[in-house]
Amino acid sequence: MEAAAKVKSIFVYPIKSCRGISVCQQAPLTPTGFRWDRQWMVINNNGRAYTQRNEPKLALVETELPNEAFLEGWEPTGRSFMVIRAPGMQALKISLSKPRDIADGVSVWEWCGSALAEGAEASNWFTNYLGKPSRLVRYNAESETRPVDPKYAAGEKIMFSDCYPFMLLSQGSLDALNKLLKEPIPINRFRPKYKSESYNICLLSKSILCLYVYSICFSLYIVGVMF
Repeated sequence: MEAAAKVKSIFVYPIKSCRGISVCQQAPLTPTGFRWDRQWMVINNNGRAYTQRNEPKLALVETELPNEAFLEGWEPTGRSFMVIRAPGMQALKISLSKPRDIADGVSVWEWCGSALAEGAEASNWFTNYLGKPSRLVRYNAESETRPVDPKYAAGEKIMFSDCYPFMLLSQGSLDALNKLLKEPIPINRFRPKYKSESYNICLLSKSILCLYVYSICFSLYIVGVMF
């Protein structure tokens, strides 16, 4: 069977609303999307998620994971870290081993539950960077489930993504848009997880996997964030 689309790029965003990582060769799939994608997010002192819509400085926060983190079957050790960088800040290391502390009353969009708290060092780092009380939390898959809106994809689930496990952007759509603009917009302004050469279905890996397009993306404000 001929592939309906060719995948040109894969992007993973470990921290919600922060910069993504371009994955060169492979990214393990999980029931909630790519492994590590939107597994963390920054929250305010009420537990509500920050996004680029209200904190555009998050667009300058870079994340780095070990190369082996994208290998199938790899598990972190006590020496495995995510490194976080931002302008004017010292690099912050976050252990990939799950923390034990729990943060209750965490919310993003319609969902509210508990999450794993990454500790005082991470809280101080983001508080200093954003200039307001902040905490870094990690999705707790052992105790929480966040379902996709059943009107669109009943039975599917996500972590801290806005709506769906994946976002697909076609190269043709980007090219057509840039022809209308004075200054072309790069791919990272759209924050896709896949960039493909077609619109509808991607066929990936050794077995056939289908991506069903349930809805268009509504992140128009995010595209306008300049960085």
